[in-house]
Amino acid sequence: MRHPKWRTGAPVLLAGIALALAGCGGSDNHQNTLKPHGTDAGKIKDLFVPILFVAIIIGVLVLGATIYAAIRFRHREGHPDNPKQVHGNTTLEIGWTIIPALILAVVAIPTVSTIWDLAERPTGPKVLQVDVTGKQWWWQFGLPKQPMVPQATALDAKKPGTGPIITSTELHIPVGTKVDLSLHAFDVIHSFWVPSLSGKKDVMPARTNHLTIEANQPGIYRGACAEYCGLSHADMRFRVVAEPMAKWKAWVARISGPPLGAYGTAAKPTDVYTLTSKTYGCTNCHTFTDPHLATYGPNLTHLASRSTFAGGTLELNHKNLKAWIMNAPKFISMESKDCRLPPPATCVGMPSFTKNTPKGQKTMTSEDADTIVNFLLGEK
Repeated sequence: MRHPKWRTGAPVLLAGIALALAGCGGSDNHQNTLKPHGTDAGKIKDLFVPILFVAIIIGVLVLGATIYAAIRFRHREGHPDNPKQVHGNTTLEIGWTIIPALILAVVAIPTVSTIWDLAERPTGPKVLQVDVTGKQWWWQFGLPKQPMVPQATALDAKKPGTGPIITSTELHIPVGTKVDLSLHAFDVIHSFWVPSLSGKKDVMPARTNHLTIEANQPGIYRGACAEYCGLSHADMRFRVVAEPMAKWKAWVARISGPPLGAYGTAAKPTDVYTLTSKTYGCTNCHTFTDPHLATYGPNLTHLASRSTFAGGTLELNHKNLKAWIMNAPKFISMESKDCRLPPPATCVGMPSFTKNTPKGQKTMTSEDADTIVNFLLGEK
């Protein structure tokens, strides 16, 4: 039974069009393993590219042989369609056993060597040690004391630089400095990945893994969680900001000191203190006054120093921050409907202060949100 040619050609044509369109991206997410800007990322590319070409050559040969066999031995009336049988041909069987083994050996030697090379932790006084904690759905960064970190004004009887500096979403590092990341997970398994600087590394509860990153030129390098971790896994992003040493030291001094908001200039204002502590309970998860304190939610002491927030998904400005504070689940899916209820109610994420307000609690007004935003951003 013969079918019209279009019935055979149309699916092939549609598959080709779909394949071509799949390679077209509307925007660049700035996460490209093939554009390395760090030492380890360069090693990964140097391993990947030769193996890719080997795989392409083998794939072309196998595909070509398949097409040839399909055409050469297709069914035709009056022609034998069974190829010559080679079962028991010792030469062929030895050949197709040894050749793949040799190819795998050639691939395995540089692969294993690179794995061991990437796993080696850097040592020495010039290595920057950073603690990284993955939480649903954001990243916390803690920078311990370093000899290169200058001292600044004391805060709450502590000298900046004597304890970890806690921040989130954006990790600043000096260019040309190896950074040893100690990776922890607060809740579920995550995966830390900055493709322009290094490979992936799992971040697991009750275990510390290590990853080395190093930027060889200034820039902003995008990272993300590469292990599915819940509702907002796709929004668990961050940025690594690589800058010259002098500029990085200035950032450390600034983020170690008093906050830019009202708490840094005077005693706690009654209105802000009441709103954040009593009315809406923001201080149950955040701190606004201590850059050294790790809390359940992101440390907001120096929020104004960042360019993004909400897991790196929103640009930091008054409008976006106000909308987020009033109704965060509108932007990122969260298991937070019961966040404002008393224990034993539990939640993951930030609650909405305009939706699902529990009985007896206040719904956030636009004026209250403006007061909090002005405080966080140090605005008048």
